[in-house]
Amino acid sequence: MRMTFRWYGEKDDKITLQEIQQIPGMDGIVGALFDVPVGAAWPVEPLMAIRKQAEAHHLVFKDLESINVHEDIKLGLPSRDQYIENYIMSLRNAAKAGIEMVCYNFMPVFDWTRTDLAKPLYNGSTVLSYDYHLIAGKTPQDMAKEIIDNSNGFILPGWEPERLTELSSLFEQYAGMDEDGLRRNLEYFLKAVVPVAEECGIKMAIHPDDPPISVFGLPRIVKNEKDLDKIAAMVDSESNGFTICTGSLGSNLQNDIPHIIRKFGKQKRINFMHVRNIQVHEPWVFNEVAHKSKYGSLDMFEIMKALYDIDFDGPIRPDHGRMIWDEEGRPGYGLFDRALGANYLCGLWDAICRICGQK
Repeated sequence: MRMTFRWYGEKDDKITLQEIQQIPGMDGIVGALFDVPVGAAWPVEPLMAIRKQAEAHHLVFKDLESINVHEDIKLGLPSRDQYIENYIMSLRNAAKAGIEMVCYNFMPVFDWTRTDLAKPLYNGSTVLSYDYHLIAGKTPQDMAKEIIDNSNGFILPGWEPERLTELSSLFEQYAGMDEDGLRRNLEYFLKAVVPVAEECGIKMAIHPDDPPISVFGLPRIVKNEKDLDKIAAMVDSESNGFTICTGSLGSNLQNDIPHIIRKFGKQKRINFMHVRNIQVHEPWVFNEVAHKSKYGSLDMFEIMKALYDIDFDGPIRPDHGRMIWDEEGRPGYGLFDRALGANYLCGLWDAICRICGQK
């Protein structure tokens, strides 16, 4: 596996590459271009600049998260073909910069949803959490305002202010869209871009819905094993693969994460791993916790053992972390707890390799 750390760049991240470099076992960064409008083609030069910055700190830059999919593609509007052409250009330019994996999502309107960005835990740390009870009676605009007001001044991916000004019109456009309709639009997109990804040596990795349940009536099509089966069948290619986010899929305890890893790993469809632990209190009421198994509802040893069993050699990152030790930063993306999480995962991996006979 290749241990990575999501980095938002010099302008948008208080965490430095030097700090990331000092995390034991850290191999590279997962980056993106946050100043390119959604739907526009990503140029190669700034991607090359990130690569040079990473390499100057002995880190690799082979993974992107995310080249966002424009809403017109998800909606299946006539304008989608031009946005798909721009996406294809982004993939070609990414390949020129040495990118090998592109994570993306197909969630309508919201990339992810939480009801609290700083839920206090018993020990004084704070975490991201979701409680469906707290959404009752709220509008999408209410939730958007709460997210922005509690973002600590950072722009959060999927919750960009300019994007949120279009909420009302977006919900009108999605009126009547069901899962089958959204799934057809994903298939149209994949049939256009996956052959190009193959040609460029890029593995696409769709991210699960977060949370994997309809929010405000929007359709969700990446919720469980059955949904992954349908997506895999759309284009028979290793470049049509998945990001297995243990926190997203794992928020539904009916999703057997180790089984999912082994099943789709045998098909060579797992192209990226987001590994974090969560504590599920009841259906659709959960909060994030420290990575160690004892603190949450997920068996992190079994998750890492499943990755070993499929000979996973792709990128993995510790995903969200708690805010601890009085750190202030982008919710879920502080330095300290993600560094601890990375070391915990590396420790599990080393132990599994030793137990299974690999030094």
